[in-house]
Amino acid sequence: MGYRTLAACVADLEKTGQLIRVTAEVDPYLEIAAIQRRAFRAKAPALLFTNVKGCAFPMAANLYGTRERIQYIFRDTLRTVEQIFRLKRDPVEGLRRPWRCLGVPGALWHMLPKTVRQGSALECSTTLDRLPQLVSWPRDGGSFITLPLVYTEDPDKPGCAGSNLGMYRVQLRGNGYLPNVEVGLHYQIHRGIGAHHAAALRRGEPLRVNIFVGGPPAMTLAAVMPLPEGLSELFFAGVLAGFRMPMIRRPGALPVLADADFCISGVVLPGLKPEGPFGDHLGYYSLRHDFPVLRVESVHHRAEAVWPFTSVGRPPQEDTLFGEFIHSLTAPLVPQVFSGVHEVHAVDAAGVHPLLLAIGSERYVPYENRQPRELLTCAMNVLGATQTSLAKYLLITAREDAPDLTTHDIPRFFRHVLERTDFRRDLHFLTRTTIDTLDYTGTALNEGSKLIWAAAGEPRRTPAAEIPALPPLPEGFGHPALADAGILLIEGPRHATARGEQDPALEALARALERLPGREGFPLVVVVDDAAFAARNWENFLWTTFTRSDPATDVYGAAAAVRGKHWGCDAPLVLDARLKAFQAPPLEEDPEIERRIDALAAPGGPLHGVL
Repeated sequence: MGYRTLAACVADLEKTGQLIRVTAEVDPYLEIAAIQRRAFRAKAPALLFTNVKGCAFPMAANLYGTRERIQYIFRDTLRTVEQIFRLKRDPVEGLRRPWRCLGVPGALWHMLPKTVRQGSALECSTTLDRLPQLVSWPRDGGSFITLPLVYTEDPDKPGCAGSNLGMYRVQLRGNGYLPNVEVGLHYQIHRGIGAHHAAALRRGEPLRVNIFVGGPPAMTLAAVMPLPEGLSELFFAGVLAGFRMPMIRRPGALPVLADADFCISGVVLPGLKPEGPFGDHLGYYSLRHDFPVLRVESVHHRAEAVWPFTSVGRPPQEDTLFGEFIHSLTAPLVPQVFSGVHEVHAVDAAGVHPLLLAIGSERYVPYENRQPRELLTCAMNVLGATQTSLAKYLLITAREDAPDLTTHDIPRFFRHVLERTDFRRDLHFLTRTTIDTLDYTGTALNEGSKLIWAAAGEPRRTPAAEIPALPPLPEGFGHPALADAGILLIEGPRHATARGEQDPALEALARALERLPGREGFPLVVVVDDAAFAARNWENFLWTTFTRSDPATDVYGAAAAVRGKHWGCDAPLVLDARLKAFQAPPLEEDPEIERRIDALAAPGGPLHGVL
């Protein structure tokens, strides 16, 4: 049976040596978040801070900081969840191997929330200013809740069945929010709460919202689970928890998670206020933008409440492991969700949505030389549903060309694509479309372009592994480096072009590279600010290349031309991955805070041997 409360989880982790209490005073302003990030990198135990400056509540960090600890937390129900996904993929499995599905009937019963009259979540009341005021990065616009469980119901069809539970960041203080009255509610594009908010606006009603913090760990994972539209995360939470999720029903109000550590209740009224900035998971700040505001009506908490938190930033971070864990559960369902697709991989090192790798089928005309046909149908399926619709670069190849290829072997996958791409045929752009809210490379907030990069057939070239002698390049370009075979990095001058405008200097560079000796050996050239940094490892290359470029604006190529509205080029394809003049700044640690943590981790310090 899973943990019914966060306190039970914390106690068990401490008992088994997977959590350490930190009694030294820590500051929620920058310090505690930086400790959490270090703890994650060090694969340290979970941390319970019992002496938080200016706050009466203990704060828990790094609870989900290792894959092993996530599996331990959900150990009692994980096998049953896997059984359910197997049955979803193959319903006959239950008839062929019934012994493997014995836990499924009970798990399905646990999907149904349990209505209760009271619960510990409403034991005590407080105010917003008494909650932990976590500030993670120096330029953050205020304090934030970083593991919120935001609960809404469909105004047209109230009830748990049509509810949405999402992890949408909440700004507690800063900007123009009225103290103890308002909080910012930042939800991104393609999130379930948006449909509920639209329905409320259509009805001329405020949208009721409950924000839970803490509670059963299953609720945290359910909130980030990419479930099919119309399937409540609350139902999945019950399956993962191993018990029916208790919800307190009150007349005229949304149900309250009975065992939540905290519950902030209120309504979203018409009108917006600035929210942010916030250091986010792409490795850059998301800037100040207008978002909905929650007018707070009450703040409740358990008598012995614990405030869980994380800190996001350039991947990998703790949320990376959420993604990996979810992928391990849902990977078998990919062929059902996306017809013809065998495998997808949203690359965490590239910020998740900026880069998606996929393997599909190419069977349309098997009697001809293979080229992308069915792959394009597969790509449209991927971009037409779920959160994969936010992918910016989609690289897709055919399983028939390499049955043992996997999207998780990224160097081999890139080499496979670069060997086979016909740059005049295989690049397909979608312009003026929706992209991730946190991606600032596009033409506006939530707006940019996508590139379907398909590859199939026999190899056309052999990627080179040595830097060639470069032809004369335009002023400001030079210092070549090799990211991998066939991928050449060139430093360029500081970017100064307006948003959505191509750079004449990059067009000149592409023309110069038409004279690159053996250019078929370097099918991809990426222009960067720091070639040595981008070439240091694949993580740096992926992050730099795909978080700093917009396909429609930043793709160039040798002998580029448009024919029948289709853009194509010869090798090399040139990608402008310089930090753009209009892009949000990357995240940087505060040196003074880092020195303080060094002292805490030094011999004799309270975190010595932990960090």
